[in-house]
Amino acid sequence: MKPRGGTVTGATAATLAEARTATRASACASIQSGGTWEQVTDAVCEALNVSEPDLAVVFVDSHFAAHYGDVLRRIREATGARHLIGCSGQGVIGPSTEAEQEPAISVMTLDLPGVVLTPLALVDGVDPGDLFESVEAARAEAWFVFADPTTHVEHWISSVDDRAPGTPVLGGIASSRSGTDGIAVFLEDGVYPRGAVLLGIAGEIEVHALVAQGAEPIGQSWTLTDCESNLVRTIGGRPAVDVLRETLDQLDDETRERAQRNLLVGLAMDEYRDEHGRGDYLIRNIIGFERESGAIAISAVPRIGQTIQFQFRDAAAADDDLRTQLAAFRAELAPDRTVLGALLCACNGRGQSLFGVPHHDAQALTETLGALPTAGLFCNGELGPVGGQTFLHGFTASIGLLTARLH
Repeated sequence: MKPRGGTVTGATAATLAEARTATRASACASIQSGGTWEQVTDAVCEALNVSEPDLAVVFVDSHFAAHYGDVLRRIREATGARHLIGCSGQGVIGPSTEAEQEPAISVMTLDLPGVVLTPLALVDGVDPGDLFESVEAARAEAWFVFADPTTHVEHWISSVDDRAPGTPVLGGIASSRSGTDGIAVFLEDGVYPRGAVLLGIAGEIEVHALVAQGAEPIGQSWTLTDCESNLVRTIGGRPAVDVLRETLDQLDDETRERAQRNLLVGLAMDEYRDEHGRGDYLIRNIIGFERESGAIAISAVPRIGQTIQFQFRDAAAADDDLRTQLAAFRAELAPDRTVLGALLCACNGRGQSLFGVPHHDAQALTETLGALPTAGLFCNGELGPVGGQTFLHGFTASIGLLTARLH
C-alpha cells in the first residue's frame, strides 16, 4: 500500500496494480506524475507494459490540457488499446493514490474476452435521438459516462434509464484546475470540450455500482404530507421546520454540532421497504427556509407520501458510509467471482479538504478489497444509481467495481 502522504512519482508498486487471476479477463492500472506530459505519459505506458488491451480508461490532469490529444495518441500507440474513454480532472486517482497536488495521468487497461464494448458520443453534430436509439440497440448491461458541466446530463441519463431500465450508469462530470478552462471528455482519439461520452459494457463482465453519499441519518423517518416543486411544506402533518428543529433538539450535543454544519435530507427511493437504511435514500441539500410557512427548500422535487429522513454529512460519516458499503460488497461477492478493477469518481469536495489526509477513498478501496487496479478522478458531480435509478450526485464517491467469473 502506498504510504499516506507519499508522492506520485516513478513506476513503483505503489502506482501499479494488476488483476491477473484464474479468469480469462485481466486488468492493470498505473498513476504517474512529475515532469512534462511526454515524461508522465511514457512513465504510465512503461508501468502498464500491456499489449492490445480491449479498453483503456484514461484520466488526465487539466495541467496537460494543451496536449490532451497527444496524450491519448501516445497511450493508444504504446498500448494498442482497441477502445479508449475518459476525461480531464482537477486531480486524478489511481491504485491507492489520489493525486490532488501534483499533475498526474491515471490509466487502467482491461483485457475483456467475451465482452462487447459500445462507444458512443453525444457531441456537436450528433442527434440525441440517434444516440438514444443506439443506447437501446446496444443492450448493454452497464454504461460508463463522462460529460462536461454544461451538458444537461440529468435529462439524458433519465432517457438512458427509460431505454435501459435497471442498467447501472456510472461516471462523472469532467473537471479542471482552472474552473471551466481545460475541461474535456475523451473517446477513442477524440477530445471534446463539450458533450458527453458513453461506453456500453455487455457480456462476461459484471459492473457493480456503489454510491457512497457520505450521509448519516438522524432522528426518525417521516412521511411527506405536503410539498410543491422543491418546497417541503409539511412532514407528518406538521411544518417541516418544526420537525427539523425537534430532530436536532433530540440529539446529543456532539452530534447536534456535527449535524448543524451540513444538514441534508434523504428521500426514500422505494416505498415498499419495511425499513430504510443507507443506500435506500437519495441524499439532497437543504437550500433554504420559508419563515412564514415553515417550509424547507431542497435540491430535489419530492412527492407527497414519500419517506423522508434528515441527514448530515462530515468526514466521519463519509468514511463510515464508504467503508460500510465496500465491506458489504466484499461479503456479498459470489465465491466464483473476482474483482478485476475499479472506476472511482469522487467529488472534488472530498479528498484532503474533507478527510484531512491524502488518498482516503483510494486507500479505503485497497484496505477493503486488496490491491486493485483503479482509475478515476475528482469530479464536478458524480453519476450513479440509487434505488435502481441514475442520479447526478454531489460529495459522493461513485464506484464501478468490475468482476469476472473464475474458471
